[in-house]
Amino acid sequence: MDETLRDSEEEIWACGDETDAKPDRKARFLLFGGKKNKDEKVSEKESSSEYRYRIVSPMCQYIRNHKRVGKCVIINNKNFNDDTGMNVRNGTDQDAGELLKCFKNLGFEVCIYNDQSCEKMTKILKKVSEEDHTDSSCFACILLSHGEEGMIYGTDGAMPIKDITFLFRGDMCKSLVGKPKLFFIQACRGSEFDDGIQTDSGTPHDVLETDASPRHKIPVEADFLFAYSTVPGYYSWRNPGRGSWFIQALCNVLNESGKQLEILQILTRVNYMVANNFESWSEDSRFSEKKQIPCVVSMLTKELYFN
Repeated sequence: MDETLRDSEEEIWACGDETDAKPDRKARFLLFGGKKNKDEKVSEKESSSEYRYRIVSPMCQYIRNHKRVGKCVIINNKNFNDDTGMNVRNGTDQDAGELLKCFKNLGFEVCIYNDQSCEKMTKILKKVSEEDHTDSSCFACILLSHGEEGMIYGTDGAMPIKDITFLFRGDMCKSLVGKPKLFFIQACRGSEFDDGIQTDSGTPHDVLETDASPRHKIPVEADFLFAYSTVPGYYSWRNPGRGSWFIQALCNVLNESGKQLEILQILTRVNYMVANNFESWSEDSRFSEKKQIPCVVSMLTKELYFN
């Protein structure tokens, strides 16, 4: 086992875990095969993987030649009003700090906002959605808070996550149309526990601008990606000393491979790490030996690389 991973796991077990609860048509045809010659045969050059990759690849990737990578907004809610019944989210400051370093390293302009009410969260992100993102390649938003299914907590109560993401739809934020809008959400989505299941399939550490028609449309919900820390209905775990499982894994993979892998490859590795390298421990047996699996919902229409 990697020494860094062993040290991390030992520290995770050092204290109990908590939950975050209460175009051109001809170009398109290249996707389906190489161009044929007069004899209706594909030439060796055109049938080679190198040729096909060189022709198809740019069309399948988001453009990254803008002046800026884009803005990343982190909302880090740690303390909550007493009437919400929500506990202090110890460990979330570690998450915010690691995320700041990771996304700055990827080229983002990062802004962190601590302990925001629902009204203030909406106001911050509405202002960002009204900015001119013409010179940016994408946008990222990270929400660290308590949650319920479809809801995220401000310091004064819960609000629908959709009230935030709605602000960046294609018909609301025109300068981000056709560009990836990434939302990473560390929060509970319910109150169910994942007890895990024993497997005999191996150890968890096995080696591992075009002249298109002006009538061309894209869906207003296109080009969004939602990376949730857990699946619908379940708790999301956070270690008071190390931070949340999902954010630890996300930062680990971004630091190691963030500039080489495509975003869905990155998040698949995050899923693997959370699923295999983390298990809850608590003095209360009801909260011990629980597992977690993140959930990725993608409406991206192209591949996204940060290189």
